[in-house]
Amino acid sequence: MPADRPRLLYVTDLTYPAKGRRYGDEDIHLTARLRADFDLALCHPLDAAALMEGFDAVVVRNSGPVLAYQKEYEAFRERALALGTRVYNPLHGRGDMAGKQYLLDLTAAGYPVIPTADRPEDLHRLPHATEYAVKPKAGADSIGLRFVAPGDLPGLAYGELLVQPRIPFRYEVSFYFVDDLFQYALYAPDPERRWVLEPYEPTAEDLDFARRFIDWNTLDHGIQRVDACRTPEGGLLLVELEDLNPYLSLDLLPEPVRERFADALVRSLRAFLGE
Repeated sequence: MPADRPRLLYVTDLTYPAKGRRYGDEDIHLTARLRADFDLALCHPLDAAALMEGFDAVVVRNSGPVLAYQKEYEAFRERALALGTRVYNPLHGRGDMAGKQYLLDLTAAGYPVIPTADRPEDLHRLPHATEYAVKPKAGADSIGLRFVAPGDLPGLAYGELLVQPRIPFRYEVSFYFVDDLFQYALYAPDPERRWVLEPYEPTAEDLDFARRFIDWNTLDHGIQRVDACRTPEGGLLLVELEDLNPYLSLDLLPEPVRERFADALVRSLRAFLGE
C-alpha cells in the first residue's frame, strides 16, 4: 500500500449487546469499505487513549454508551486535546456528545423538541400529561429511563435528571447526515418496536426540520442522526440529536444507498484530514 495513505484508528465495541442492533456487523462491513482508501486499525473504546498516537485521526463509531466507561472516555478526550489528535466526530459537538443539556437549550430557544425541564420551578412550562419521562442528563440508549405520574414529580431528586411529558406519537423517524449532507431516512412504523426500521421518504418539510438541528450543532464534519417523533397532529418533534456514535442501520439499506453513504464518509474524512 502507498506510504502516504492516511492512518485511521477506528473505535468500536464489536461485542456490545445492543438491543435490536448488531454493532459488530455494521462496523466490520463499513471498515472493509474504508480500507480501500485508508490504512485502518480497529480498537475497543477502552484502548483508544493508549493507542491514538501514530494515527492521523481517531474515528469513533459504535463504541457503546459512554455512561459505562465515563472516566475512561473523559481521559480519552483530554489526551486527544492535549496531543492535538483529530477525532471524528470532532469533540465540540453540542448534541448527545455533550450530554442532554441540548434538550433544555433547544426548549428554551423555541425549537420543535419534546419540551424538557430539569428544575421543579420549570415544570409549569411543560404541557400537561398523564405520565412524564424521567431520564438522567448523562443517559444513553434508554439507560435510566422511567415513567412517573404527575404527582410524583415534586419528589424527584433534581440536579442530574430531565423531565419530559410522555408524548403520544404515530412513529419515530431518523434522518442520517454526513457533514451537512442528508444521506437517507429510516422510520419505525410500530412505536413499540423502535429498531424495526423501514426506509422512509422524507418530504421537503421533514428535511427542513432535520437540517435546523444539523445547522444548530455547527459540526463541519461528522456523522449525525436526527431522531424525531411524528405527533398525532402531524408535526415532528426532536427526540435526540446523536453526534457521538450514532448507529446507522446500514444493513437495512439498498446497496446503492450504502455505497453512496460510504463514498460520502470517505470524502468527509479526506476533507477533515486535509484541514
